[in-house]
Amino acid sequence: MSASTPQPDQSLRPADRRVSARIGAIAESATLAVDAKAKALKAAGRPVIGFGAGEPDFPTPDYIVEAAVDACRDPKNHRYTPAGGLPELKDAIAAKTLRDSGYRVDASQVLVTNGGKQAIYEAFAAILDPGDEVIVPAPYWTTYPESIQLAGGVPVEVVADETTGYKVSVEQLEAARTENTKVVLFVSPSNPTGAVYTEAEAEAIGRWALEHGLWVLTDEIYEHLVYGDATFTSLPALLPELADKCIVVNGVAKTYAMTGWRVGWVIGPKDVIKAATNLQSHATSNVSNVAQRAAIAAVAGDLSAVHEMRTAFDRRRRTIVRMLNEIDGVVCPEPEGAFYAYPSVKGLLGKEIRGQRPQTSAELASLILDEVEVAAVPGEAFGTPGYLRFSYALGDEDLVEGISRIQKLLGEARD
Repeated sequence: MSASTPQPDQSLRPADRRVSARIGAIAESATLAVDAKAKALKAAGRPVIGFGAGEPDFPTPDYIVEAAVDACRDPKNHRYTPAGGLPELKDAIAAKTLRDSGYRVDASQVLVTNGGKQAIYEAFAAILDPGDEVIVPAPYWTTYPESIQLAGGVPVEVVADETTGYKVSVEQLEAARTENTKVVLFVSPSNPTGAVYTEAEAEAIGRWALEHGLWVLTDEIYEHLVYGDATFTSLPALLPELADKCIVVNGVAKTYAMTGWRVGWVIGPKDVIKAATNLQSHATSNVSNVAQRAAIAAVAGDLSAVHEMRTAFDRRRRTIVRMLNEIDGVVCPEPEGAFYAYPSVKGLLGKEIRGQRPQTSAELASLILDEVEVAAVPGEAFGTPGYLRFSYALGDEDLVEGISRIQKLLGEARD
């Protein structure tokens, strides 16, 4: 399955086309939309519990905040700085990458961006020409296909389901490859499923990409959030020969509870990073210097705060999976990474629940929000209808209360 950008209505004069076809084709972020609706209801006094946004409920660690406070007082941070990032931060990111994944890069291979989303778009924009295809394993994070299309590329979906732990095989990737394929997207741990590829599985995909001369864009934003026996694998560290056609996207948002600080980065070959930096110099210029100074403290510091958060996420992970699997018609594999559960709700579709018969996961999510005031994101947002995504990056009490409400509601389902 592939998507393409709609063509403008040729019957209209250019001056009469109010929104360009390119921008008009972009869908609103479903995760942010669900989160916004939940927050609006809560602001209106409703006892809404939101499982929508992938946002840690922990505050940013104090030492990072203090670095930002100090930065605010220093006049050098009140001015423009290099568009590609503070040299000190680029050095720190290179050092952190070697420390955490064993991948040695130079600071000239790093571009600091306004969060992971800008990193993903600019990476695709730097290497895609119109019509270039990108293989996108589904379920996928909502932003990937939109960024690909905005950059002129064509996303080609390869779907995995709960029977394989939401992981695609080399055989599936090969079946999707055409003469127009340029990039394969690799995400482990995954948003929205929490799937983590083993080292052997990651190596097989990397060697397949090498065999066919493909680029790989790998999103490592959840690198430190793995549980049990699962381990994180960085493809360019595992296969150094892949590095010349590999782009790594990462950031501080998830690891350090810094979603609002908006600091991400791209690591890649020097010519690609130079091209993406040129793009950013015209789009946004430098990332906020205060946020960059905070990011230096984050990536250069130890990982003790991260480990504390991961312990809490692991506890919540086991709780939410157990409670979801107690619901008839729900099948929830145990996620091995990130902080999402992605249960199949196909067994509930078409059943009567409080006078309604939801036929899609989108309709079921709407019913759950209306009836018990719990917000989850439907699988349609991630390219796989029939599922719901629950972020367990929220307090333990809210998690149990929210899923308990859903258990009670869906326990009423009748044929």
